This record gives sequence, C-alpha cells and structure tokens, in this order.
Amino acid sequence: MKLFKNNPAFYKGVFALAFPIALQSLISIGVNMLDTIMVGSLGETSLSATSLANSFISIYHIFCMGLGMGASVLVSRYWGMKKASDGHEQEASRALKQTVCLMLRITVMLAALFAVLTLSMPDRLMKMYTNDEQIIRLGSVYFRWSVVTYFFLGTSLVSTIVLRSVGQVRLPLYVSIGAFFVNLGANYTFIFGKFGAPRMEVAGAALGTLIARVFEAAVILGFLFFKDKNIKFRIQDLFMKTGSLIGEYVRISIPVLVSDAILAIGNNSVAMVIGHLGAAFVAANAITSVTQQLSTVVIQGVSQAGAIVTGQTLGLGNKDRSMEQGWLFLGLGLALGTVSALFIMAVKNPVISSYNVSEETINIAQQLMLAISFIIVFQATNSIMTKGVLRGGGDTKMLMLADNVFLWVLSIPLGILAGFVFHWPAFWIYVCLKSDQIVKTFWCVIRLKSEKWIKKISTGTTVK
Repeated sequence: MKLFKNNPAFYKGVFALAFPIALQSLISIGVNMLDTIMVGSLGETSLSATSLANSFISIYHIFCMGLGMGASVLVSRYWGMKKASDGHEQEASRALKQTVCLMLRITVMLAALFAVLTLSMPDRLMKMYTNDEQIIRLGSVYFRWSVVTYFFLGTSLVSTIVLRSVGQVRLPLYVSIGAFFVNLGANYTFIFGKFGAPRMEVAGAALGTLIARVFEAAVILGFLFFKDKNIKFRIQDLFMKTGSLIGEYVRISIPVLVSDAILAIGNNSVAMVIGHLGAAFVAANAITSVTQQLSTVVIQGVSQAGAIVTGQTLGLGNKDRSMEQGWLFLGLGLALGTVSALFIMAVKNPVISSYNVSEETINIAQQLMLAISFIIVFQATNSIMTKGVLRGGGDTKMLMLADNVFLWVLSIPLGILAGFVFHWPAFWIYVCLKSDQIVKTFWCVIRLKSEKWIKKISTGTTVK
C-alpha cells in the first residue's frame, strides 16, 4: 500500500486526461460566474432568484452526469477490452454502441420530464426554496426561458463524458471555450439590452445560457454522429437493438444515476435549508459556491480520469495494477484536497469583496469559505475514490448504498438541526450539511483495501 510513488508514467497518463477535463470544468464555472456577476449587478433579489432556479436545474445536470458517468464505466471497460486483442473486439465494439444508444435515449426522456415540470409549475418549484414572492416571480421567469435548454444540455453533456472515456478529451475543451464566448456575448446582449436587443435582465441570463447550450450540442453531437472513429456511433445507431445489454446496463450504469440523483436531491435539500435562512444566506452561498467549484476543477478532472484509467486497466485484465493505481489515486486526493483548501483561504477575501452585497452577506460568506476549506480535503479524497476508482471498478451498487446512508442518515438531519433547531453560525451549519464527506472518506479506504470493489462486466456474451 503506497499512497505516493515515483511513477512518472502513471501521473503523466492521469493528468493528460485530467487537465483537459479540468479546464473544461473551469470554463463552465467561468460561464456560471459570468451569470452570477452580471445578474448580481441587478441586485440581491435577482441573484437569489437565478441561484435558486439553477438549484433545480442542477438536479437535471447531476442526473445527466450520473447517466454519462454510468455509461462511462461500461465504455471504459469495453474500450479496454477492444484494445486487448483477445478475440472479443467485435463484441466490445457492439457493446460500446449499445451503451451510448441506451444513454442517449434515457437522457432525452429525462429532459422531456424536466421540461414539462419546469413549464407547468415554475412557481411551485421556486416555493420549494423560498417564500419571498419577488424571488419566486423572477425565478419563474428564469424557468420559463430554460425549458428547451434541458435537451441541449443533457445530450451534449453525456456525449462529452463518453467521448472522454475513449480518449477524446480535446474537442470538448475547445467546444467549451467557444461556448464561453457565446454565452458572454449573449448574456451581455440580452441581460442589459445591448446592440438593439431588449433589456431582459433575468430572462436574458436564461436565454444566453440556452444559446450557449445549443452551440455545445450542435458541435459535440455533430462530431459523435459524423466524425468520431473510436466509438463509431452514427445516427442510425439510435435505432439499434439493445436488448442483449440492458441487463448489464441496468446493473452497472443505473446505480450511478440513482446515486447521483440522490446527491442532486440532497444538494437541493441543502439549498432548501439555505433558502429558508434568508436572502443574505442565499446570496452568500451563491458567492462561495463559485469559489468552491473553482477549487475543485482539477479534483473533478482526476476523478473522471480515475474512472477511465481504472476501467481501461481492468478491461485489459490487469487487476493487480488497478489495485496499485487505486492507492496512488487516494494519495492524489489527499494532496489535491490540501492544495484546494489553501487556494480557498488565499482567494476568499478578494472574491467576496468583488460583490456588491450587504455586510450581513459578507459575514456569512466569510464563515462559509472557512467551512468549505475544511471540508474540501475530505471531499477531494472521497470524490476521486467514489466517482473515480471505485466507480471505474464497477462497484456502483455499493456506492449507491453508501451515498444514500451517509447523506440521508447523517448530513441532512444534522444540517436541519444546526440551522433550524440550534441556530448555529453559518460555519457549523455548512459543516453539518457536509459531514457525509468526512465519514465517506474513511469508508473509501476500507472499501479499497477489501478489493471487493473490482467487479466483472459483461458485453452480453463475455465477462471481463
């Protein structure tokens, strides 16, 4: 068991995957930060409305992440099997296409469900987060302009994840760079009414996001359907038969979706707790969440790289090497978590001072920054293990169970008690709401050591 080892080839391979993913995440966060800053200039009410509306939209986003990452577990393994040259190349290739087909079908169905909910009951959705009538009204406006966004956001996101799993990491990065500038121009034009466009304010932010998502989907899906030579998935493959793989897809991929769905609901429970603590707390959380996202971009990249590397290594049939890599990923998590904590402490004052908010909001934001810098060490470590190594090994059912227990039995009850019963300071409310990150870290070490996380995966006819 070695957490750190002189293995340049391993670290080079991991970061060759992780950095493009991290940069893409950084650009996505930059888009969100632009929205926050631009809408924030309209006042705390507008900022709170868009923040809370996006809390619901983020449920769909996390669902899609679950779908994509669940499919990625299979795609990475099948891609490794395809490269193993052991006589199962054709079976692995067909299983690759079937996985992508099932993933896209479910994504579109999920987008339709969220679109109907958002269109039919925007006011009710906002009331889950706040009782402030003005925030509800503005949030409902944002919702109505976001209905179509689900379809473009979902399909481009899941397709990006599976493309990364077969080594296509640069194109999604370039597309995100383009989307950043598209979103910047559209936001500036429609939020503030420039270049002859109407001043739409909150609605303009939603429209700007929609335009950027259309751009992303057009390029990513265009590449997947017409240019990609690894998966070789084409439009006609959307209608292919998938019956032989459904059982394996449900066994491995769906638990990832359920696990991430639980996370989405849990995060929204946190947002509901925060939303009912007042507009100042909501605004402070919106400010600090951007900083937290910035501090975890490399962690997210390494997490996804961990799933890809583990899946491909096991696909090649090398279990011992996967165990060795697992411990090295654990060491990376501890190191990156520490670096992230130091980053948050270094930037917290400049970030908070860049917003035109009240003294109360500033005070709460300071407390939240301190809490995040503490939690991030644990969050980084278990994220790389649960969303990376253990997931890449196919241990998705156990991860689903662990996410459920730690979140709903520990974090949510403690957060509610801290916020509404004991009325503790913001620092302790946040720590309680994220206490699952601490416990889960120790659980990951035990699970990794047991070797039970390495599961066999079938193409429908072979198991590896």
